[in-house]
Amino acid sequence: MADAVEVEAGGRTVRVSSPDRVIFEATDRTPDITKLDVVHYFVEVEDGIMRALRDRPTTLERWPKGVRSDMVMATRVDGHGDAFYQKRVPRGAPPYLETVRIHFPSGRRADEICPTEIAVIAWAAQMGTITFHPWPVRRADVDRPDEMRIDLDPQPGTDFDDARSVAFVARDLLEEIGIRGFVKTSGNRGVHIFVRIAPRWTFTDVRHAVLAFGRELERRDERVTTAWWKEERGARIFVDFNQNARDRTIASAYSLRPKPGAPVSTPLTWDELADLDDPRDLNLTTVPALLRERPDAWREIDDVAHDLTTLLEWYARDEETGQGEMPYPPDYPKMPGEPRRVQPSRRKAD
Repeated sequence: MADAVEVEAGGRTVRVSSPDRVIFEATDRTPDITKLDVVHYFVEVEDGIMRALRDRPTTLERWPKGVRSDMVMATRVDGHGDAFYQKRVPRGAPPYLETVRIHFPSGRRADEICPTEIAVIAWAAQMGTITFHPWPVRRADVDRPDEMRIDLDPQPGTDFDDARSVAFVARDLLEEIGIRGFVKTSGNRGVHIFVRIAPRWTFTDVRHAVLAFGRELERRDERVTTAWWKEERGARIFVDFNQNARDRTIASAYSLRPKPGAPVSTPLTWDELADLDDPRDLNLTTVPALLRERPDAWREIDDVAHDLTTLLEWYARDEETGQGEMPYPPDYPKMPGEPRRVQPSRRKAD
């Protein structure tokens, strides 16, 4: 086994230790995938992943030992595990790595990685990163999102086909109000729709806009739910509005996901999404070839910065009819106007 090799990344040399370490074991779709394969993959998809990450504070999801079914992600409670999220800059970061200071809901702050070139991504991959989790802001203004994220999350009893079908209803609804949505697979069963917005609104505003959008989608399609409590969702597609709260992130475009076969969260055209039968077909071994056949499906995403006024008017309308604020994630401080964070079944028991 080689001790280390050097990889060229955007004019810089990145040293990759233990290049033959298997990160993803072979499946019926893919061969063994090594750490070196992962680094080369990210360098090859440079155009797309830098479009997703450039100038954004980014959390690293690191699997330094590889991805195995018996491996455990560390939690905030125990702090132990085979994989973990890295929010602060790791020790030994190269001098060309840039950072940006961010503030968490708790009031704490941190200097987080802010990718500005592909060598940063290659270095992070050498450190065991397979998934990049960017904030929906740029370092020029870390309190004003420039991206709205619609996470269509299949609940038990639903699958990718259901999420895909709902995605087209969501696309049509966005188009009705003059907004162009860009779609990608989640890398698992879900579908994500991203929208570039003018950096004029707060995190709370953007979260309210997505909540209002989800409620309107729910009115139009009985397969959709915005219910925060799992016991109320049923076999429907959940619009996870809380993914737009501060410090909540979604796997970036072209990130790998910790699943067998190294699936990729892959940007697609809407026609490609319609033709996709199995998102596992989009993986580390196939996505670079797709990009060689045609350019990044999100190459025009930065061309327009959309206005949220209509969606925020929908939210205000919903408040007037009794549908207002919804619970925040459990680690958040109590937020203005937020209802009790008590499961409905327990609330009735009280």
